[in-house]
Amino acid sequence: MVVESEGYHALIEYFTEHLALFEKASEDVCKETVEDVVTDMIATNLMVVFSQNPDLEADFRFKLMQEADAVVADLSEVLAGAWLRSPTVEQISFLEDYIGLVKNLFDSAISQRK
Repeated sequence: MVVESEGYHALIEYFTEHLALFEKASEDVCKETVEDVVTDMIATNLMVVFSQNPDLEADFRFKLMQEADAVVADLSEVLAGAWLRSPTVEQISFLEDYIGLVKNLFDSAISQRK
């Protein structure tokens, strides 16, 4: 549905074009890791999707959760070297924008279903 779409593949390409951003380690001592930030952002955006669409069937909600898990798995693979490091402000900003674009794909999948 989402992770098999052309839009998602284009987002992966966009992400890989910006991988250099994640080569730099944070100089701040932060307890959060890139994994924490990504997981929190994905979960928050998924909750927004569900609250915006309260009439979604349980099976479809479950499918969206599986898709969200696949997005996290893809990001963990792409960001393997930075996954357990503390993110920089610039990295967090990029992740916010990127995950917002992923949310748009979820919104699109829902609107196509209706």
